[in-house]
Amino acid sequence: MTHLLDRLLQFRLVRFALTGGVATAIHIAVAFVYLHLIQENVFLANVIGFSLAFIFSYFAQTLLVFKNSVNWGNALRFFIVQFSALLVAQGISEIFSDMNSYLRVIMVVLILPIVTYIIHRVWTFSDT
Repeated sequence: MTHLLDRLLQFRLVRFALTGGVATAIHIAVAFVYLHLIQENVFLANVIGFSLAFIFSYFAQTLLVFKNSVNWGNALRFFIVQFSALLVAQGISEIFSDMNSYLRVIMVVLILPIVTYIIHRVWTFSDT
């Protein structure tokens, strides 16, 4: 089993999926806690969830997935990609504003990884 896991982790897409899965779990957990304990505001729940997931995601994606150095240049590009994806996802979430708030959060976190992997691969970490 360990040999299989080691082989799978050699693939960038697998590492991206795993670290993205953890970042997504952070986003969902924080957003749900915010919605449940603080207030029913999907926008703020997603912004706070995104922010905490972003910090984890930047370091994990930079160091583990794309095996790049942490620096201001790729940090800025990473932020631009992630923030743009969040805005697009939030816009989509607002289109479905009559849906359950928890489902809207799920929609947002499912859209982000698809778009961001492609952009990070071809732009943010293009020198790897």
